[in-house]
Amino acid sequence: MSLQRLPDAELEVMQALWGQKAYPVSSGELMAELSGRHWQTATLLKLLSRLEERGFVGREKAGRANLYHPLVSRQDYLALESRSFLERLHGGSLPSLVAALVDSRAVGREDLAELEALLQERRREPAERRE
Repeated sequence: MSLQRLPDAELEVMQALWGQKAYPVSSGELMAELSGRHWQTATLLKLLSRLEERGFVGREKAGRANLYHPLVSRQDYLALESRSFLERLHGGSLPSLVAALVDSRAVGREDLAELEALLQERRREPAERRE
């Protein structure tokens, strides 16, 4: 299964699901997490159904209730979105992205120090672990 980018509403549901302390969770627990959205339960259930069809969410029955758990990790989805963003807006050029962030002053000294430390760490890793 290849991952695909999610529409904003489905991504919000996934973020609520990823934010849970334990799995599986009920739609009621997710509704509580998404209370600021003022969605109807039917809306959430439709979004969960779409996410299940896309392979992002697993569902199991517990009596009459459906319980949900993520099939795609936050980390895997973040990697997909990051690659997509880099390709779409920077032609795959990481230096272009970093330059744009630095030029916009969105990256501070602490961020740069973190990036430098991350790069140093990655350089020390064996080549096979990075691929």
